[in-house]
Amino acid sequence: MSSPSTKSASRRSAPPVLSDAELARIAGELAEGKPPMVWFTAAAVGVAEGKSGKVVALDDPSAGDFLQVRPTGSKDVLSFGPSEVTLTKPARGTTVAPGGSARTRPDSVPAPSNRKDNTVTQPSTLPSAATPAPRSLAPVSDDPKPAPAAPRPAKAPAVRKAKVAEVTVTLTGTADGEWTVDVINGKKRSVKGLAVSSAAVAQAAKILHPEVEEVVAGILEAARGAQQAKVAQLQAELEAARKLLEELGD
Repeated sequence: MSSPSTKSASRRSAPPVLSDAELARIAGELAEGKPPMVWFTAAAVGVAEGKSGKVVALDDPSAGDFLQVRPTGSKDVLSFGPSEVTLTKPARGTTVAPGGSARTRPDSVPAPSNRKDNTVTQPSTLPSAATPAPRSLAPVSDDPKPAPAAPRPAKAPAVRKAKVAEVTVTLTGTADGEWTVDVINGKKRSVKGLAVSSAAVAQAAKILHPEVEEVVAGILEAARGAQQAKVAQLQAELEAARKLLEELGD
């Protein structure tokens, strides 16, 4: 007989329910727009064992709980690891263990009966002309039923927090008045170096917050001054070029 420590070690070293082939199958069905159905194992936290759900997305496996699953009857999308779900539908009367093996639920053993036979003896009466006839006694059951046991309160499942996508928007401006936008959705860069006009930047800053509008307005004013100086310099160079052209023409 193995010791408790050996049993716990064997449970920790049990392989995940979902193999690489099954994960590839899930990824393929998601690519086709068909969320695959899975069932929760005994390792799943916060969801009843044997309950079904649909995989709606796969994250980076390095995150651990990278399977995004929506349990049946719920609108929330929760994160689970490969040992918490299986593609094999459990049969009735069985539960799915974290290692993928099915174990049969033991049949309930009836509680021993504590009932006692009760014998009721009716008193005998002597007939008498002056005494009225005795009333018949109601029959007493010799097999009383035991009072039903009070049901145990159901244990509230642990609440798991659904992952919320983080979006980062970066606005970059130069001294020449050029603006670009970068957008990072979670760990993926969705937009990189997208050019936007100064007018659009000023309008967005005005909508966001007065402090943001003040900072952006200062940058735009500095860029406007630089461009005006550049225009004045170009005009001076153009005027000098015209004079030189006139002298060469004479």
